[in-house]
Amino acid sequence: MTKYLNKLKSPGDLETLSEQEMELLASEIREFLIDKVSQTGGHLASNLGVVELSLALHSVFDSPKDRIIWDVGHQSYVHKIITGRAEKFETLRQLEGISGFPKREESIHDIYESGHSSTSVSVGLGMAKARDINDEDYSVVVVIGDGALTGGIAFEALNNAGHCTSNLIVILNDNEMSISQNIGGISRHLNRLRTASSYRKMKDKLKKAIYKIPKAGGPIFFTLEKMRDAIKYTLVDGIIFEELGFTYLGPVDGHNLHELIYVLNNAKNVSGPVLVHIHTKKGKGYLNAEKEPDRFHGIGPFDSETGEVHSKSINKTYSHIFGEKLMQLAEENPKVVAITAAMEDGTGLKEFSKRFPDKFFDVGIAEQHAVSFATGLALNGMIPFLAIYSTFLQRSYDQIMMDVCLHNVPVIFCIDRAGIVGEDGETHHGIFDISYLNHLPNLTILAPKDKYELEAMLTFAMDLNKPCAIRYPRGSAMDLSHISNNYKDINKLEILTKGEDLCIFAVGRMVKAAFDASQLLKEHKINITVVNARIIKPLDEAAILEILKSHKKVIVIEDNTKIGGFGSSVSALIHKNSLNDIHLYQMGWPDKYIEHGSIAELDRRYGMDEKGIMKNVLEMLNGRK
Repeated sequence: MTKYLNKLKSPGDLETLSEQEMELLASEIREFLIDKVSQTGGHLASNLGVVELSLALHSVFDSPKDRIIWDVGHQSYVHKIITGRAEKFETLRQLEGISGFPKREESIHDIYESGHSSTSVSVGLGMAKARDINDEDYSVVVVIGDGALTGGIAFEALNNAGHCTSNLIVILNDNEMSISQNIGGISRHLNRLRTASSYRKMKDKLKKAIYKIPKAGGPIFFTLEKMRDAIKYTLVDGIIFEELGFTYLGPVDGHNLHELIYVLNNAKNVSGPVLVHIHTKKGKGYLNAEKEPDRFHGIGPFDSETGEVHSKSINKTYSHIFGEKLMQLAEENPKVVAITAAMEDGTGLKEFSKRFPDKFFDVGIAEQHAVSFATGLALNGMIPFLAIYSTFLQRSYDQIMMDVCLHNVPVIFCIDRAGIVGEDGETHHGIFDISYLNHLPNLTILAPKDKYELEAMLTFAMDLNKPCAIRYPRGSAMDLSHISNNYKDINKLEILTKGEDLCIFAVGRMVKAAFDASQLLKEHKINITVVNARIIKPLDEAAILEILKSHKKVIVIEDNTKIGGFGSSVSALIHKNSLNDIHLYQMGWPDKYIEHGSIAELDRRYGMDEKGIMKNVLEMLNGRK
């Protein structure tokens, strides 16, 4: 079954294969992907859609001399297979295994670690300009999806690339729009003519000849160009790219290896920027993924026969809790609206979009626009709930600062996937949001300890009438009502246990770990106070200072980087009040990008679980911290 795949150790091995053999290899790769991703989980549908494209790219271009940049790195699995990492796919997205995204330390063929979309054209143009300055000779090829084009930076880069005229190949992987058979055929024929060297030479000769005609030469050539453009506008797709300064080639069947190899070879011969428009199908070759490409975009381990996920938990996630509560709030308050940036299902808003289609807005991969759009809604009396992953919210920092917080309008940021997210790794961990939001005026920041607190916070935020951010983690929603069922005073700290030996202030999902650690410490005859620091900003200074009167040893633990988080705020409060007898130890993520691995594994590795907390408590009580 893997006759050709077993022999594939590097891109150079493709030179020994005919196109027919590469088509057989494509089938083997699809079977391999389905088998491996069903065991490890990962991004399946998008990778099944770029099998032929990946093979064509590595057949036509010489990686790593030629630079191949994947805009959203989750579609780089086939690229990894071709570049010699097939044998490591059992470790895909596992701790110390290969990443689900390009990673430079893994391979010389991974030249850009892309995890956030829409940036590839900018990076590619920078590489092309560096090549030109250094008088080097290699191709720069960028693969960007149609969804990523909704990101404003992509258009900024396309505009700049067209103006710069450096050689740059941009491949638009369009897996949404269909190809018109008739126009597509004419367009492909015109593309062949336009990229042929004989055509370019003839065009130059014709221009020189016409300009030699006394007085009338210039106007004649101008008129002919206008006629050419009129025909081109009618018959050639992608005219917007031509207007930006690109030579447009396409549309091309992205699953036809012969056509792909042909058009990519043509693109190499075009001077200046060229855009190759290909059409692919998400989930190609696996019926379950073809039918439900969104579900198989990012999926956990599943049964490859049925497509059913091997569920580890039947508990609702925080995203589900958020979505259900928001529908309730929308029923009660007609001003409530929901916004997402291409994450309708991931943020729990799918049912909301069906029940309230006029109050649901998916703005695409355009986080900056989403925040300013929410500002406009809020300025006109609406209460927008913006559901967005922590790692993507940071892309709209300026809009949060200058639109929402400066205008002091009631935009509610529902920050999903806050903290460590697990297997997606460095580009997706949400461990910076407290730090980049904490210093913004007018903003309230909350973190629920469990699902009931999240529901209470959503209601509180709706009634607050000012900017509010609620951060909650990925995964199953906790129920800590057996520890405390006080869900009323959301804007105040909550004392969960009382003890004289030490105090822990715990934020969000770390509350459970801190409480569990307190129970373990009782076995050592140590009693500690555990505080649910559910309001991060504004700081509940009076409550904290009151607690510090009876506790001289304090630990703060948060699912955020140590720098600039809640612990930093507590430290500043201690310093401001000259409490020199307080010993504070901050627990959080270190000043580095955290690798991929399961949340539980990363918690253990960095001492962020209950045993790690207990260890720090014991060391602090023994004077070692």
